[in-house]
Parts: sequence; C-alpha cells; structure tokens
Amino acid sequence: MLGYMGLRLQVAPVKPAHWQAETQHLDKLRLFDKVALSNIEQLLKEFLAYDIDAGEILLSPTTRNQYLYVLVSGQLEVYLGSLENQPVSTLYVGDCAGEISFIDNDHPCAFVMASQPSRVLRLHRASLVNLFQHSPQLMQNLLELLCQRVRQGNRTILSSEQHANIDTLTGTFNRRWLEHVFEREATRCAFNEQPFSLLMLDVDHFKDYNDQHGHLAGDYALRMVAQTLTDQLRNKDSLVRYGGEEFVILLPEMGIDEALRIAERLRLSLQAVSIFYSPMGPLPGVTVSIGLSSMCSQDTLQSMLTRADSALYKAKQQGRNCLRH
Repeated sequence: MLGYMGLRLQVAPVKPAHWQAETQHLDKLRLFDKVALSNIEQLLKEFLAYDIDAGEILLSPTTRNQYLYVLVSGQLEVYLGSLENQPVSTLYVGDCAGEISFIDNDHPCAFVMASQPSRVLRLHRASLVNLFQHSPQLMQNLLELLCQRVRQGNRTILSSEQHANIDTLTGTFNRRWLEHVFEREATRCAFNEQPFSLLMLDVDHFKDYNDQHGHLAGDYALRMVAQTLTDQLRNKDSLVRYGGEEFVILLPEMGIDEALRIAERLRLSLQAVSIFYSPMGPLPGVTVSIGLSSMCSQDTLQSMLTRADSALYKAKQQGRNCLRH
C-alpha cells in the first residue's frame, strides 16, 4: 500500500484465512438473514475467507472490483474522495462492502479501509446468478443492502449540500445560498404579484470592538447578532452572513412599509442587548446600521444589494445605529 499524500492508492492483496464457519451463527449476518441453513451451507462453498491488516485498503475507486465482501470480524471505514477526509461511515460485523461495484462490475465509488485487523468473506460476481437461483432470499437481502447504501449516500449528499450553504460561525446561510434563494423567492413573488424587500445590516464599529475585546469576543458578538435576528424572523425569511460583520435579510411578500417596521424592530432589539453572556463571560452588546431596498420591475439581486448598500452607507454617515432606505 502506498502513502496517502497525492499518490495512487492501491488495494492491498488480501490474505487467505483458515476459517471454519458455524452456520447457526451466519444467519445473524444481514446478507444471510432468513436464508435457510441448508442454503447457507451451499452458499458458503462459493465464499472464501480473507484477512486484512489494520490500515490496508480493501476497495479503491482506482481499482475495478468484482467481489462482494461480508465482514465477519473487525471493522472497516468508508472514505469519499480521499483517505485524508473523515470517514463517512463505519462497517461492522455483518455489513457488506463493494455491493454496488460487485453488481455493475465497475470501479467502487469510495475507499474502504480496515481500521483494525479484520476478516471478510469474499464472493466473486461470477457466482452471483447461481447463488440467486439457490436462494431468492439472498437476492432480496442484497437488494435491501444496496437500497440502504443508496439512501445513505443520498443523506450524505444532502448533508454536504446543507453544510455548503451554511456559515460555520453564525449558523446562518452564506452568500452561496443567497444567490439561489433570491432567484427562487423573487420569481415566486413576481409571479404572484407580491412585494419583496431586502435588508443589509452592518455591525457598528466592529473593528474597534475586536481591537478592544479580541477577535474571539467579536465572533461571539456575531453569533449573538445572528441569534437575535433569527428569533424575530419568519420561516420564509432568509438571514445570510454576507461577509465579515455584514448580514443580508430577504423578506419575501413584504412591502417597503412593513419592511421598515421589521427593520426598526430588529435594530431596537439589538440596541436593547447592552450585555450578553458568552463562554468568555459577560460581553458588551453591539448595534447595527441597516439599509433597505424594495424590489422594482426588472430588479436583480445585484441591483437590490446596490441600493441597500447605498442606503446603509447613508445610515453610517448619519451616525450609525439607524435605518435608511
């Protein structure tokens, strides 16, 4: 096996193992669930046992796979993209590996590596049709395992997408999400002839706050701002950390008069937080300046942001901790 850093990762040669199966225990393995013991004894003639050392790679996207593996001892970990990433799942005794590439005779879509000395049963795909004829239940079990793997993959993709849209510091949406949600909400509001407003907020004197209290305190202040704003917004509204100490709020189905009332309420709610509590202890609160723009015909995200930014600039010029449109 070659090292991780930028090198082609090879599948380690598996070592044949001397292994005597106790058939009364094999029906506990998921692949053999509800398969008759007489059929299990027949099936085992097609499986061979192999040992894998800790740190050895069983499956790799760089190497075509023609085997199904059933883990009978030890533990395997699954990595997407690179072994330098965190494992996306762990396989325990009774789990299968390689079922997707085993069926379509293609490259695996992930690395599978032994995290401790492990033993697997290996089945070549050429034996598949014959085994299915002996035991339709085996085919059903394999399909159920395959469906579970696909669902797990979908959950991983969804989780990755969600994390890609979230600002890790504040838990709000990020600019990547802003472009997507603006297009969706602006189109919906225009189609339904509903108004649409946008707020741009900037934490006042934030550089001075960091200089006086430290950047960690500044991080906690941003989290407090995000939480205070979120608590007062509707589910349909979107709070976005636009960058640094700037936030953008999308207010679908809200005209300029109502948006002005909401913006003023948000400003006053932060002004009321003179002290908030953090893991560092009590910290002084912050205020925000706010610029507002309301959607006009042919508006784009950029045009609405430009008008809101211009209004925000006026708010700063007029003493901060105020609202302009």
